[in-house]
Amino acid sequence: MKRNLFITFEGPEGSGKTTVLQKIVERMHTQNIDVLSTREPGGIEIAEKIREVILNPAHTAMDERTEALLYAAARSQHFYEKVMPALNEGKLVLCDRFIDSSLAYQGHARGIGIDEVLAINEFAIGKRMPDFTILFDLEPSVGLARIQAHSSREVNRLDIESIAFHEKVREGYHLVMERYPKRIKQINAAEPLEQVVERVWDILTDFLDEKK
Repeated sequence: MKRNLFITFEGPEGSGKTTVLQKIVERMHTQNIDVLSTREPGGIEIAEKIREVILNPAHTAMDERTEALLYAAARSQHFYEKVMPALNEGKLVLCDRFIDSSLAYQGHARGIGIDEVLAINEFAIGKRMPDFTILFDLEPSVGLARIQAHSSREVNRLDIESIAFHEKVREGYHLVMERYPKRIKQINAAEPLEQVVERVWDILTDFLDEKK
């Protein structure tokens, strides 16, 4: 199995990708797979501080371009400080969100433009795209209902956006998937958690076997 691969989990709010990623990493550890799990925005100290600014529910006055640039800044620091060193060490890296989130949220839902946001982020990460991406597809109303039902989950500035915004996010993800059909694999995140975990595990192991 080829180890130094960069795999990202993407999806709208409440899609369950974070929970599934944790369960996949736990299973990989039992099989002695050298895997690093991380998240965006965040993953390292500087990016976590930027995360606090971006997702603070009080920062409703934030301009969409400021938002896009902050995400790109956090992504760049996280990528070069944490992701690339791990890949260079031969580790498999699983990341909760990456560039596709910016393309869907800021590029499409915020109306900045996918190409415009792509250009910002290509500069930030040196055009290094993920090797493989799993997109957790879910109706926005279902995802937001899940968030409301789990009081322990962080409620951030994006969670309190209108349902219309979240519908645009989902639409944006579909547009991004059309742009990168070979890299992005979509799954139905509305299925029970256990089924989603098994589906993701099968997809990942098939992909990793192909890269041996």
